Amino acid sequence: QVQLVESGGGLVQAGGSLRLSCAASGRSFSSKAMGWFRQAPGKERESVAAISSSGTNTYYSTSVKGRFTISRDNAKNTLYLQMNSLKPEDTAVYYCAARISSIIVVPITVKLFDYWGQGTQVTVSS
Repeated sequence: QVQLVESGGGLVQAGGSLRLSCAASGRSFSSKAMGWFRQAPGKERESVAAISSSGTNTYYSTSVKGRFTISRDNAKNTLYLQMNSLKPEDTAVYYCAARISSIIVVPITVKLFDYWGQGTQVTVSS
């Protein structure tokens, strides 16, 4: 079992930056692939970024590539999402997710992940 707690969300102006964190507790964080998803009001949950257990492989959705960076610190059991050049369309609840497998598989979908956090709100004003 893995418990995930996101933090770092908030209100930011367009063009600004935020860094999300996801603290994991439970078993074997370092053996699990991780991901960030987001869900805007009235829309389906969508993938944002994912990272393999070792951090060697990463994936980004087209909409965030070049602006967001996913990383992890296995010694601290923590996943990060650095978000730069934020846009109003990035406004959503952001979720951290863990996959039992150590690898990431494209396309990244909700069904690939086994554990979820409660989410943190990110609001980008224009």
